[in-house]
Amino acid sequence: MENALILGASGGIGAALAAALETNGTRVTCLSRSADGFDVTDEASVSAHLGALDPGFDLIFCATGGLQIGDHGPEKALSQLTPEAMAAQYALNCIGPAMVLKHSTRLLPRNRPARFAALSARVGSIGDNRLGGWTSYRAAKAALNQVIRCGAVELGRTHPQAICVALHPGTVATDLTRRYLGRHPSVSTEEAAQRLLSVLAGLTAADSGGFFDQHGTPVPF
Repeated sequence: MENALILGASGGIGAALAAALETNGTRVTCLSRSADGFDVTDEASVSAHLGALDPGFDLIFCATGGLQIGDHGPEKALSQLTPEAMAAQYALNCIGPAMVLKHSTRLLPRNRPARFAALSARVGSIGDNRLGGWTSYRAAKAALNQVIRCGAVELGRTHPQAICVALHPGTVATDLTRRYLGRHPSVSTEEAAQRLLSVLAGLTAADSGGFFDQHGTPVPF
């Protein structure tokens, strides 16, 4: 039986991932702020929770993140930027997953295939940015993609069969994103989870360090 660890398991996508994996017969360990006090923005919390786990996870999925943090929503123009909002975006969407990667590599097996994935977003792509706006969120996700790339290079030296990737889940209808969907077509959290797991199942170690959308198509950095 495979073992999976889902960080941010109380969120829409995280909960759907956990449910889909359990349905497939995977043993799932879940951590979240609401259920376990797991605070991805606090390295001490990340270290304590992950340090209490035993190695042997075939999949570690960091499904934490947020588009609106407190009263700060996505900016429509540079004039709306504030240091506080930018720092909050980096803390949640980049630094948090980076600390998860830092403290979870020991949990991945070295002698068999293993996967580490973090939720990114297509709007974090520099090469695909033609609209501007949402600067803090975009920048934090772009930084996350670089963290994943660096992590993949380092993991490749010690875990040659490991895959470390950033994934774009598509436009997903969750409580956190519903107000920003507008007329964009969206998918349910359940469908998004199934797509992401399908993408992970189709990747090989040669894909490690990449950024992929919900269909498995590479997204430009």
